[in-house]
Amino acid sequence: MDPASQDINLNSPNKGNSMDRSDNMADDQAEGAAANSAHPLPPGLTEEEAEELRLELTKVEEEINTLRQVLSAKERHASELKRKLGLSPLNELKQNITKSWQDVQTSQAYLSASATLDDITHSEAYKKTQETLSEAGQKTSAALNTLGTAISRRLGDMRNSPTFKSFEDKVGNLKHKVVGPRGNGDAVSSPTDTTPTHENPPF
Repeated sequence: MDPASQDINLNSPNKGNSMDRSDNMADDQAEGAAANSAHPLPPGLTEEEAEELRLELTKVEEEINTLRQVLSAKERHASELKRKLGLSPLNELKQNITKSWQDVQTSQAYLSASATLDDITHSEAYKKTQETLSEAGQKTSAALNTLGTAISRRLGDMRNSPTFKSFEDKVGNLKHKVVGPRGNGDAVSSPTDTTPTHENPPF
């Protein structure tokens, strides 16, 4: 019988094993004899005691294998039930994350840290630090406004100075010489331009 398809009953004397116990015992005895010749007994342990321990170890290992089979069958059954209910792994992950976050929020460490943070925000030192930073921000803002006003005023004074006016006139004259009278929106033609103007139509 296939172990994956059989219904495993933990109360049965075979505990889900389909192997014959006599074959299993014979294998264990052969292994035990080989183990005796390869590994000497620890001091104070008789041959009979060692044999009992080996038999107990064999039984425990069989129970472990049975429990593994039961667990595997239960996991398959749970997966089938989840599939029938329409629960996807993504939904399970969301539920696990939500539950974990709720567990964190109700944990003693989180509550203690939250209480400590509340204590800090309501302490006199925190309030004084907040007031100091607020005042520093206001003073910095005022200083930057004053600096901006001073720079604007200085640039305005510079623009009205005779040196700047003289420089502006020279740049204007140079522009007029290079570009020509463009102030009224007339286009100036290039000396190499061959396109006809409105004054000399091609006809």
